[in-house]
Amino acid sequence: MSRATNSPASRKRRKRIIKQAKGFYGNRSRLYRYAKDALFKAKTWATRDRKTRKRNFRSLWITRISAAVRGRGMTYNRFMEGLKFLNVDLDRKALADLAISNPAVLDELVAQAKSGLEAKAAAATKVSA
Repeated sequence: MSRATNSPASRKRRKRIIKQAKGFYGNRSRLYRYAKDALFKAKTWATRDRKTRKRNFRSLWITRISAAVRGRGMTYNRFMEGLKFLNVDLDRKALADLAISNPAVLDELVAQAKSGLEAKAAAATKVSA
């Protein structure tokens, strides 16, 4: 009796892996053995880098806000502290977008943050006295 290898299913499985590896460099896109390993690594890194991308964007937004606020005579830390005291709920992405596209609104927010810091200082002296 001849040996059954389930050839159609094996070929389909290998073809699927090769198709997913399209665009990879060299043997990684042409040979099953290397394509399989390359895809495993690619999926692993994609999972890791979805988390990293969030970190990178948050860092970029903070840098943009900091640069815009420093130009208006304030530090990022004090700016965020003043906004938090006034319960201004704008996330960093929105603030960074405002810093680039609408500087007039950012000027108003900086003024509000300064007044919020003054109010916070006044409240602290009132409590300690």
